[in-house]
Amino acid sequence: MATKRALVILAKGAEEMETVIPTDLMRRAGMAVTVAGLAGKDPVQCSRDVFICPDKSLEEARKEGPFDVVVLPGGNLGAQNLAESPVVKEVLKDQDGRKGLIAAICAGPTALLAHGIGFGSKVTTHPLAKEKMMAGDHYQYSENRVEKDGHILTSRGPGTSFEFGLAIVEAVLGKEVATQVKGPLVLRD
Repeated sequence: MATKRALVILAKGAEEMETVIPTDLMRRAGMAVTVAGLAGKDPVQCSRDVFICPDKSLEEARKEGPFDVVVLPGGNLGAQNLAESPVVKEVLKDQDGRKGLIAAICAGPTALLAHGIGFGSKVTTHPLAKEKMMAGDHYQYSENRVEKDGHILTSRGPGTSFEFGLAIVEAVLGKEVATQVKGPLVLRD
């Protein structure tokens, strides 16, 4: 079986836990994960002043597509930067057109709204992003910690990062692999 591939788009202001935890879990599951810097290859200042070094720029990474999943971390500024990027729009439109998995957490789903992705889907967001997400009746809102509707997978915030990452692993590699990854993490059920 070919190695499954993930693209995590890292923008200035991204939420650290929502970037690192899903990336870590996907790598533990054996996926090839590329953390791509929206603004290039330089270290990215995240929402709590932690700097994360991308593997490469989004411009470079997108040439290696298609990916099995495209991941959008949250963080208000990070999500805003994703929502305003024409390159992110192109990546999402391509992924959506192939019905490839798109996973967004916290405020990240607002980038889906901005780029017209997944209209009609059931989604969840950080509670503070709910009103923005529901403007225009493009989505059905869920209060679930993780919500998967077709190829759109969304989650609520930093505290749901493990569930979000494991849901991505399950969607891409199956429940058995997700269970194997979860075991050693000593998470509560």
